[in-house]
Amino acid sequence: MKPNIKNIAVLTSGGDAPGMNACIRAVVRTGIYNGINMFGVTQGYQGLINDSIIPMGARSVSNIIHLGGTILKTARCLEFKTEEGMEIAYKNLKSRDIDGLIVIGGDGTFTGARNFSKKYNDIKVIGIPGTIDNDLYGSDFTLGYDTAINTVIEAIDKIRDTADSHDRLFFIEVMGRDSGCIALRSAIASGAEAVLLPERFTSIDELVTQLALGASTKKSSSIVIVSEGHKAGGAYDIAKQVKERFNHYDTKVTILGHLQRGGSPSSFDRILGSRLGFAAVNELIKGNTREMVGLRGNEIKTVKIEDALNNHNFKLEGDLLEMTKVLSI
Repeated sequence: MKPNIKNIAVLTSGGDAPGMNACIRAVVRTGIYNGINMFGVTQGYQGLINDSIIPMGARSVSNIIHLGGTILKTARCLEFKTEEGMEIAYKNLKSRDIDGLIVIGGDGTFTGARNFSKKYNDIKVIGIPGTIDNDLYGSDFTLGYDTAINTVIEAIDKIRDTADSHDRLFFIEVMGRDSGCIALRSAIASGAEAVLLPERFTSIDELVTQLALGASTKKSSSIVIVSEGHKAGGAYDIAKQVKERFNHYDTKVTILGHLQRGGSPSSFDRILGSRLGFAAVNELIKGNTREMVGLRGNEIKTVKIEDALNNHNFKLEGDLLEMTKVLSI
C-alpha cells in the first residue's frame, strides 16, 4: 500500500526512559522502508520551536538500540503550551512539508501532542508511551518501566547485603510520581519487608507493627520500599517517624533517584520500543491521528490520546498487594 504520508518527524519529550533509542531506530527505519522521508527533532518540543529538525537516514540510528537515554535529547518546554509557541512549531514543520509527527513520552508529552494536533489537524500525530512510571492508560507496560524495575532490584539486592551485615532497617525511595508500579513490583522481586504506595495508604502505626513482627521473629534486617508519591511523605520523613517509635534496627535511607532512568535497556524494553515504533509509523500510513500505540496482552493496540490522558492506567494487581504482606513474614 502506498503511504498517504510523505514526511515524518519523531521527537522525545519529558523524562527520558530506557528503550527510547530502540524506538527511534524502529520509527526511522520503518518509515524509510515505506518510502517516507524521516526527520528527528532534538530537545523535544523546544526543538520544534528552535527549528532543530534534522533529516535522518537508516545509518543515523545505527548502534543505538543498546543505549540508554535518547540520542534526540529531551527537554520540557513551557513555550509550547502557548498559542505563539505552537504556531512557531507548526511553521517549522510545514517549511519541510512534514505531515506526520511521532512523539515519545508521558502524559505531559501527550497533552502537548493533543493540543497541537487539534489546532493544526493537517499534521497527523501518534503517541508512544515512554515513561518509567507506567502510568498511562492504554498500555500494560510503558517504555522504560521494565528496565527501571531491574535497576531498582539490583540496587536493593546490594543494599540488602549491607543491611544484613549490620542489622539495619533501610528505607529505599523509588520513582513513580503518583504511580506505585515500580515500588510494588520491586518490593515483591527483592523480598522487601514492606512497601508504601500512593494508591494504598499505610499509616506509620501499621508500618511499625509490621516491622516489630519481623523483629520478634529474629529478622536480622528489614527493607522498606517507599514510592515517592506516598501521602506520609518521602523516605527521610517516614524513616524519622518510624525511628521515634521503633528503634530496634540502625536506620538508614537511600534515595535511588535518577539512577532508575539510566542504563542499557532490558531485552523487553528493546523489543517493546521496536514494536511500538514500527506500529506508530504504520498508524500514520493508515491515516490515523491523535492515537497512542500500546501493549495490551501481547498485542499492539491503539487508544485515543484523549483516553490515554483522561483515564488512570490500571489498578495495582490484587495478588501482588496481598503478597507484600504474606511473603514478608
